Formats: sequence, C-alpha cells, structure tokens
Amino acid sequence: MIEADPTGSILQRLRAFDLGQWTLMRLNRWVLSGVLLVVVFAGLVSGARLGLDPFRALVANHDTMWWIFSNFIGAIITGVTLVVTLNQLVLSQELGAVGEQRERMSESMDFRQTVEDTIDIDVSPPEPASFMKMLVERSRAQAEELRNVMEDERDEELKEKVDDYVDDLTDNADTVSEKLDNAQFGTFDVIWAIFRFNYSWKIFSARQIRNQHQDSFSEEADQKFEDMIDVLKLFGPAREHFKTLYFQWELVNLSRALLYISVPALIIVGLVLMYLGPGAVPGTFLGIDKLVWVAAAAYTVGVAPFIVLLAYILRIGTVAKRTLAMGPFILRENEREDDIEWSET
Repeated sequence: MIEADPTGSILQRLRAFDLGQWTLMRLNRWVLSGVLLVVVFAGLVSGARLGLDPFRALVANHDTMWWIFSNFIGAIITGVTLVVTLNQLVLSQELGAVGEQRERMSESMDFRQTVEDTIDIDVSPPEPASFMKMLVERSRAQAEELRNVMEDERDEELKEKVDDYVDDLTDNADTVSEKLDNAQFGTFDVIWAIFRFNYSWKIFSARQIRNQHQDSFSEEADQKFEDMIDVLKLFGPAREHFKTLYFQWELVNLSRALLYISVPALIIVGLVLMYLGPGAVPGTFLGIDKLVWVAAAAYTVGVAPFIVLLAYILRIGTVAKRTLAMGPFILRENEREDDIEWSET
C-alpha cells in the first residue's frame, strides 16, 4: 500500500533541526563568511600558543611574510577574473537577437497561459511568491474537491487512502502558503518556502491510488484526480524556473561581493609586503607577539574573497543537488516511504 508522504516536504524529512542544513541553506551568507573568517583568524593566532618557533624570528630569518603574502596577489587577481567569468555566464543568458528575445517572451507567456487555463483564472500573479502560492493553494483546493466527491464512494479503504492523502497535501500546502506570504524574491525565502512542497511524492502517490483503485472511482472522482495532478505537474517547471532565476541573482551578488572585497584585500596584502618586516609592531598583546596579530589579520583579509566565494557556492551547490530531478522522480531515499510498491499492468 502506498501511503501519503509523512514528511510532506523536502526539509521536514530531516525530522529534527539540522544545524548543518540550516548553515548551508538558511544562514545569511555574510554572517557565514564572517564566522569562517573569525575561525581562520583565531586558528592563526592560537598557533602562537603551540610552542613553535617564534614568528618574528621566522620573518627575520626566512622572509616568511614574502612567502605567505606574495601568492595572494595572483590569487586575488585570479578571483577578479572569476568575477568576470561569472558575470559573462549570467549575461549570456540575457543577451540575444530580438528573435530570441521574442521566443523567450512567447514561451513565458505560453506557460502562464497554460497555468491560467488549468486553474481557471483570468490573469496569474506576476510576482514569484504570489505565483507559487497560487499553485499551492489551487492544488489544495483541488484536493478538497476530490475529498468531497469521494464522500459518496462505497469503497471505505479507498476513502481512507484519499482522506490521508488530502490531509497530508492540505497541511503541507498551508505551511508553504504561510511561508510565501511575506517572502521576497532575491532573498532565499521564496526558494526555501517552495522546497517545502514535495510535489514529486504527491504526484506519485496520487497516480498510485488511481491505478490501484481504478475500478472503484466514479467518472467525476477520476476527473478530480486528473485535475489535481495537472496542477501539481505545473509546480515543477515553475519551481525550476524560479530556482534558475535565483541562481542568476546569487551569481550577480557573488560577483559584486568579490569585487568589493578584492580591492581592500589587495591593498592590505600590498601594505604587508611593502612595510611589514621583522622589526615592525614590537611588543605583545595578551601574551602574543603583536606581529602575529597583525599578520593573522592581514592573512584573514587576504583569504576573504575565497571565503565569500565558498559561502555562496555552498548554498548554490546544496540547492542544486537537492533539486536535480524534476517531476515524479525521487533521487534521495529519505524523500520517500520505505514500502514503495509497483505492479505491472
């Protein structure tokens, strides 16, 4: 027997607060970058407490500052080149002849028209959060209509399955709809909210119930099932479209962030190479040579572009991995029930 998805969402399958997932996907990228930079700085400074060779002696005898910081110049400039590459990647999606732009516009309007015809409205919302909320609420409405039609059915087992399925879908839809109320595209809120609607499992479960009890359905009930599945099938391409737009948005933000950070990083690294020698900043602070504090701070600024890049790519990569398949394909074992059954016709 195929049950309704007990988790109801991609994220609820974790069944508990997962600090790792929250850090990868929800934590502000600047906050994550700051935390990582603090860890780098603290790790470097704590090295002075390990009883190794004095840092000032290493600078005097082995020109350690040069060996550490000279490579930053090339690395940061390479990072700026990466920014240009990322911008080209994003811009390549937007540039094109007028015919290509008209085709993109036509495909977008055709999809909106398909959605409007399927859910029977005149004009669909233009804003991503409202558009996705409309699909979620329409799927909930179709599920409730299916439940009402099933009240006259005599197959009690079928009615119980449909009730469980509808309860799961409506609870999940209520949660997602609430999350979308105040979500603004450009932040991660819209993407985070629509990930909570596990439409793939809902399509699979609905088709299984129909196929297992096809002889028990009235014509009206069968049509309600078909209408509900049609709405769920629209959710997939809509989610993928907004996910793609979000990726482009994030890549632009990443490019700007790297540009903002690279110039100060180059200046700091240049100052260290030009002026910071073994006789600079004499004395200690908190029992640690002040030269260690200064060098650790400069090193932290030097790696800042890489840390920011890491913070952004971690979330983009996590989102991409968790949404590789579109439609009724479930790649991850914990997105489904353990007792999936199938039968040949």
